[in-house]
Amino acid sequence: MSDRKFGEFDDIIEMTPEPLRPVTIRLKELLLSVDPDACIVVRLGDRAATFGTGPKKMSEGCCYILPYTNWVNLGFYRGVDISDPDKLLEGTGAKMRHIKVRSIEECDNPRLVSMIRDAFEERKSALGVA
Repeated sequence: MSDRKFGEFDDIIEMTPEPLRPVTIRLKELLLSVDPDACIVVRLGDRAATFGTGPKKMSEGCCYILPYTNWVNLGFYRGVDISDPDKLLEGTGAKMRHIKVRSIEECDNPRLVSMIRDAFEERKSALGVA
């Protein structure tokens, strides 16, 4: 990789350890199943892909995918505002929360789509986006 600030989703896949690449791809599919028109911004310095209503990470971002060595974070910029009856969300930040996804089977949890939908609805409502 060069000194680029932004990249493509393929760059995120390349950063993901081989066994977790199917998880990263499946999480992208889940996010786009909720909002096929989501704005995707890959910030190489963050090693993450943000999905949202526009390119601004903190104000327009809804969710992010961030690969680690043993899991892939499905993150929520306003995770504190998302219904989480199954207590899947982790984190202690003022707003952000994440779910550590370790397998393709965990991607099939229907709660993930519900939470992603909540995240997009919250941002669209807050920003007055239809």
